[in-house]
Amino acid sequence: MPTISNKGRKMPASPIRKLVPYAEQAVKNGKHIYYLNIGQPDIKTPEVAINAVKNSDIDILSYSRSQGSETYRKKLATYYNKHGIKVIHEDIIVTTGASEALQFLFSSIMDPEDEVIISEPFYANYIAFSTATGVNVVPAICSIDDNFALPSIETFESLITNKTKAILICNPGNPTGTLYSKQEIEQLAALAIKHDLFLIADEVYREFIYDGETHYSIMQVDGIEQHAVIIDSVSKRYSMCGARVGFLVSKNKKVMDTVLKFAQARLSPPTYAQIASEAALDTPQSYFDEVIHEYVERRNILISELKKIEGIKVAKPKGAFYCIVELPVKDTDKFAQWLLEKFEINGETIMVAPANGFYSTPGVGLNQIRIAYVLNKESLIKAVHILKEALKIYKD
Repeated sequence: MPTISNKGRKMPASPIRKLVPYAEQAVKNGKHIYYLNIGQPDIKTPEVAINAVKNSDIDILSYSRSQGSETYRKKLATYYNKHGIKVIHEDIIVTTGASEALQFLFSSIMDPEDEVIISEPFYANYIAFSTATGVNVVPAICSIDDNFALPSIETFESLITNKTKAILICNPGNPTGTLYSKQEIEQLAALAIKHDLFLIADEVYREFIYDGETHYSIMQVDGIEQHAVIIDSVSKRYSMCGARVGFLVSKNKKVMDTVLKFAQARLSPPTYAQIASEAALDTPQSYFDEVIHEYVERRNILISELKKIEGIKVAKPKGAFYCIVELPVKDTDKFAQWLLEKFEINGETIMVAPANGFYSTPGVGLNQIRIAYVLNKESLIKAVHILKEALKIYKD
């Protein structure tokens, strides 16, 4: 039979979704699962977004512009300016999710065998995007022992070669919940300018910041305009994962012109999703205040309950809604599958994301999991209890 491409063979399976068949079988067997594996918020989507689609009077569902609706991009520019990010609508391209934005960007600024430095652990699909574009990931390794703090600037600089084209961070981080300070962002910006690199920031979780901290964007740094690119999305901000609307933001005209060519090749982002996303920008601040309060309570309960389990380590997140937990097991891939196939308490079990898929360094993260605290507080307490009891009897 015809063969599969090398690229296809190298493409990793999602560590977040690869256990789905086992979960589906567990449900068929009558188990109730607490899903801690995926960042799908249980927060309601703002009514203003839903109503905008319900009340639409479209007669013909036409293509939108390849770069996205002009009215939406102008409204997005207003949103960014309120957050201290000085852009106009021409600095924004709407994409089919942040994933497409990042894949278009990789294709626009890097050739096969070029390198991107990424603080590790990182969002698992970064590996998929790099594989799809032939780009090599160079990890700047972080540790759970110091709460996944950003490596020193000297460490980043030591990783730069003549193949390096970009540095990529997620701020606040998925899967760690780490928030980078203004000083750290300014140091990375200075390094990017010094070595003539792109500095890419995935800022999807910008609104989810805790403990009185504030988010500082790379595009708030003076002099970074030709080097900085923001990747963003409505998915988590408005609990609109299914809308599949993201955007790429940069003042570098050559980058934007190139990304637009890729956007034109896929024709246009979805029309109804843009209508909902544009309306979502009218969401009142009270919505975010309530959501942040809820996530802080969930985080605090989760961390408190996890710390009661003997033999584990947990990093306390300052943003987003994830944390990395180190377990007293050798292989969390096998443990996660065992939880779905073999373990239950009163007909209930949990689904977690093995963390090795968030690392590009071989053999790292094998004893870690990522937990998304997107369930209500009562469910989180039950889920941690299940984890605690499972660890008592699990044998590697």
